[in-house]
Amino acid sequence: MRDDLRVQLQLLGRAVKQTQYRQHRALDTALTAVGTTLAQWDALRAISRTPGASARELASATFQTEQAFGGLVGRLAAQGLVERRPGRGRRIEHHLTVVGERTLAAGHEVADEVLAECFSPLDEEGRRALLELLERLAPSSD
Repeated sequence: MRDDLRVQLQLLGRAVKQTQYRQHRALDTALTAVGTTLAQWDALRAISRTPGASARELASATFQTEQAFGGLVGRLAAQGLVERRPGRGRRIEHHLTVVGERTLAAGHEVADEVLAECFSPLDEEGRRALLELLERLAPSSD
């Protein structure tokens, strides 16, 4: 690989990671105002999108290991945000409680504000173009 191409690719990778890091820090900080964290809000969001999903499915959807997600969902259940119910066989299904739904909704409002600020340097056309490019790199599984 040419050295200039290698440097360009490494700079691109770093820029993507740096942007993601800044966005995650801003979201995590702002979400504390509604009593949650980015990891918790992301888990609530995943459960909301697929009520009744297993821990394995939800771990995958939130980019976590099953073990990490299990610990997280245990804390969410202890806070009264999530219910775990028996499913078929040994499957445990996950559902939001009313309090979990309220926390998720409050998190959406916070996230909307934070993300609008994060992407404010781009106009609507720029945001659309960025989304299209990123989807070409990592097609959505939603």
